Amino acid sequence: MDILKSGNQDAEFISKIQSQVMEKGSVEGTTEHPKIAINSKVKLKPTGRGRGSQAHKDLMNEKNLDATQLYLNEIGFSPLLSAEEEVYFSRLALKGCEKSRKRMIESNLRLVVKISRRYINRGLSLLDLIEEGNLGLIRAVEKFDPERGFRFSTYATWWIRQTIERAIMNQTRTIRLPIHVVKELNVYLRAARQLAQKLDHEPTAEQIAKLVDKPVASVEKILGLNERVVSIDLPIAGSKKTVVETVAAHDSFDPSVALQASDLSGSLDHWLDELPEKHAEVLARRFGLRGYGMNTLEEVGKEIGLTRERVRQIQVEALKKLREIVERNGLSSEDLL
Repeated sequence: MDILKSGNQDAEFISKIQSQVMEKGSVEGTTEHPKIAINSKVKLKPTGRGRGSQAHKDLMNEKNLDATQLYLNEIGFSPLLSAEEEVYFSRLALKGCEKSRKRMIESNLRLVVKISRRYINRGLSLLDLIEEGNLGLIRAVEKFDPERGFRFSTYATWWIRQTIERAIMNQTRTIRLPIHVVKELNVYLRAARQLAQKLDHEPTAEQIAKLVDKPVASVEKILGLNERVVSIDLPIAGSKKTVVETVAAHDSFDPSVALQASDLSGSLDHWLDELPEKHAEVLARRFGLRGYGMNTLEEVGKEIGLTRERVRQIQVEALKKLREIVERNGLSSEDLL
């Protein structure tokens, strides 16, 4: 049997475990080995937790267990493999033995759960993370070479993490980030978790940058991409309103701005009274104050009988005096703009 063509069968096998956690079933086989057998004849230390044990029956009779807990309970009864067993079953799996492949998968489902827990609160539920990790486990079983001398769990961890992280990249964001950006983000997030455990508080961008030896600006930019997108139609907890109903429109009337403008207008009118009458009139006609419209220097000159140049000189003098009055009242000329 071609190993690469068996991926769908393995995925279906994992799916059955997840969706039918109450169904009794174990991987059985008839292939024998002088020391190891695929079926239940494999000698394992008794744990009192076998599928036929009273402990298992009591656990499965609990009515208040959710789907996640049921799945975790079910895979807990799959015996782990020793190093010798891993080599034996992986060799058979490479030769196309379906039962050996399933035995390798079933015995390492707890490893997937352990790794999946590290990615909680990243946009996918624990069961979704486990499902993606199981696909990575299947791939690891297909690719594992026992002759290289290292344990299967070491090799499988990379594949499990890879499939989980790709699922988070592709499924959790409304706006998809490039893969290289997500990988860089994952480096910073892992560094942040390490620092949080060590420092007992959330690390700053400077601390993360120092740990990963990157510029602070680069770390802040990438971490800023980790913000979640929220639907404007999302209901607000404890209210019938949605997010969009609480967001002010761009053209909405702001009472505080109107009050500030009214106060400033009254103060400005009072300050004009402190100027000479001719200076106050020029400013009022030039800038549309006290009921006048805004006029050019030439128009103001015609209305008050002065030349354009004289109006400009009066305007300069008036603005200088008005600025002194404003600053004397604790404001600056920028506050009038």
